[in-house]
Amino acid sequence: MAYYPDINLVANDTKPEINLTLKDNNTAAAGLTLDPDDSSTWALIDISDPTIVVKFRALGTSTILDTLTCTKVGPYTNGACFMTWNADTLAVSAGTYEGEIELTYSDGGILTLFDRLKFKVRDDF
Repeated sequence: MAYYPDINLVANDTKPEINLTLKDNNTAAAGLTLDPDDSSTWALIDISDPTIVVKFRALGTSTILDTLTCTKVGPYTNGACFMTWNADTLAVSAGTYEGEIELTYSDGGILTLFDRLKFKVRDDF
C-alpha cells in the first residue's frame, strides 16, 4: 500500500477542497503500457455511475472519524472529482491522518482504491 503526496492542513479549517483524479492501477491508459509504479500510465476511472466517498481516520487506528462525499466534475469519464470538508471533520488534534477512497456503484458493487491519501494536520493558532 502506498500514499499519495502529503496534504497539509490546519485543525478546525473547512477548506480547501481537495481535487482528485481517479485512476485504475490495473488498466493501462490508451496507447500506453501499464507500469504499476507509474500513475501516468494508469487509465482514468469512469465515475458516471458510482457514488464516491473518502473515509477519514487517524493514521494507525481503525476508527473512521468522518466520511466525506465527493462531487463529480464532468465529463465523468475523466475521473475528476473533489471532496469538501464537513464542518467538524478537521476538529482534530495535530497529527497524521489518512483517507481511503471508495466508489459504490448502483448495482451495489464497491471499488476501493488501493493507495491512500495522507493528511498532515497542524494546530491552529
